[in-house]
Amino acid sequence: MASFQSIAITKNQSKVYTFVPTLEPQVMHCQKTTENVVSCTGIGVHSGSPVTVTLYPAVSGSGITFVRTDLGETEILAHWQAVVDTRQCTTIGNSLKATVSTIEHLMAALAANGIDNIRIEINGPELPIMDGSAKPFMDLIDKAGIREQRASRRFIRILKTITVEEGDRKASLSPASNYEIEVDFDFAGRAPLAVQNYVFRPMEEDFAEDIASARTFGLLEDAEKIWAAGLAKGASLENTLVFDGGDVLNEEGLRYEDECVRHKVLDVLGDLHLAGGLILGKFHGVRTGHGLHLKLLQALFADADAYVIESR
Repeated sequence: MASFQSIAITKNQSKVYTFVPTLEPQVMHCQKTTENVVSCTGIGVHSGSPVTVTLYPAVSGSGITFVRTDLGETEILAHWQAVVDTRQCTTIGNSLKATVSTIEHLMAALAANGIDNIRIEINGPELPIMDGSAKPFMDLIDKAGIREQRASRRFIRILKTITVEEGDRKASLSPASNYEIEVDFDFAGRAPLAVQNYVFRPMEEDFAEDIASARTFGLLEDAEKIWAAGLAKGASLENTLVFDGGDVLNEEGLRYEDECVRHKVLDVLGDLHLAGGLILGKFHGVRTGHGLHLKLLQALFADADAYVIESR
């Protein structure tokens, strides 16, 4: 279904500090981009249409930019302020109403590789779903290679706890020495599956091994309703983990015993990479999702006392 080929925020903030964070030794503090140009092709999970994505190296300080080549090179900056929809996925857009959807899996792979600057050309309105995980994008970045740049990296240190809630769903960011993501997940009684909890430390643990292969998932009853409405035309057991009650319908079964919560961690990492810098703090989510992640970033940056920008 997918093929690879190698082609070898600004917010006014008064508190800007030069600071050397206490991070793990393997973490590089300079900005990064890719070394070579690479492409992949797949189908969009919602449209069912084929789409090609090409990653290009970008200069330091330029950020992550999506370019709709089918709309005349229209650019969309990957930033929380550009998010226009969070139903089923994360969608960003610009003032011309151009959008790109389902960016979270690629964004997670970029975050895991510490990539701050990249140009992403795409010839359609949504990224390919690939196998429903971030692994194909990790493989793509590995094929491209990573180049360090001579520019300091931007860090967003959390100074006080910020929490947002929607019913029984909650997400928070709180002070911590390094970046940590903890997620609690269950199906809220809709499936006989135990509560899953996972803690992941992006700067210390192996995303490729522990998180990247976890697939997007859902309940069969929900999938049937979505398909009946003419949506998710590209979704299938090839790219979505589907539960019928407590049973997994995918022939290969689970990739991880707690694959659902690991995929939630993947989504968090991708969505928070829209913050405009590396977060130094702890995220905790309970039945969290894309909409809550956006509300959390909005609440964080609305409170000037809740964070400080650091660079090295």
